[in-house]
Amino acid sequence: VVAVAARNLKRAEEFAQKHCIPKVYSSYEELAKDPEIDVVYVGTIHPHHHPVGIMFLNAKKNVLCEKPLAMNLREVKELVATAKTNNIFLMEAVWTRYFPASLEISRLLSQEAVGEVKLVRADFGACLKNIPRSVEKELGGGALLDIGIYCLQFVLMVYDGEKPESIQASGVCLDSGVDESMVVSLKFSRGRLAVCTCTIAVDLPNEAVIFGTKGTIRVPAPMWSPTSLIVNGKGTQYPVPEPYLPLNFINSTGMRYEAEEVRQCLLK
Repeated sequence: VVAVAARNLKRAEEFAQKHCIPKVYSSYEELAKDPEIDVVYVGTIHPHHHPVGIMFLNAKKNVLCEKPLAMNLREVKELVATAKTNNIFLMEAVWTRYFPASLEISRLLSQEAVGEVKLVRADFGACLKNIPRSVEKELGGGALLDIGIYCLQFVLMVYDGEKPESIQASGVCLDSGVDESMVVSLKFSRGRLAVCTCTIAVDLPNEAVIFGTKGTIRVPAPMWSPTSLIVNGKGTQYPVPEPYLPLNFINSTGMRYEAEEVRQCLLK
């Protein structure tokens, strides 16, 4: 990491000092002008992913953008179009996909280790209603965009990106207009199903399970940063590297996996 930028210069300087980052910028525009920077990780609040991402892509910087990639389909299409126009790399930072445990799931499914998958279940719930960015509409809040996306990406990973034939959803919204809790049912070809539950009101088991005709793959909590799998009753650990200092979120050193994926993509 060669540089960091933030709206608050003091916070950026503190972050840089803590993580031994040599350069600090008080704006994203300044950072975009730095010729030494090859890839930018966009970790702003959700509504800023689109404008900040567009700015970096137009500055010819490869972009790893935190999930959700944007707030709606129009913004996603604009980001993708801008990346194509500039011939620049763009990837949504769904870090779960690149954990060793997730790669093992894909390998097991390709070998039909649990037979034909018939049902996938994933849930993610945490008490987040005291966090403004989770409950305020203008900050891109809501259960689905904040944490439910992990459940949906898991289902799509299992079903290899197949578009569902039908989607049914039921939820409860807060007075602010964002979703507090929701349950999503998806139907795929050949009668395969998936159920996702997400909420910012209560804690859930935060697990995922793949049910096949010959067995199951269980992903214990935290399913969004998995470090273990239980395949047909047999457990295996996939630990992440130990951090060199305390971090804010569990298994945060697993972010290196998506960074390495970006590197490998750019080397191709």
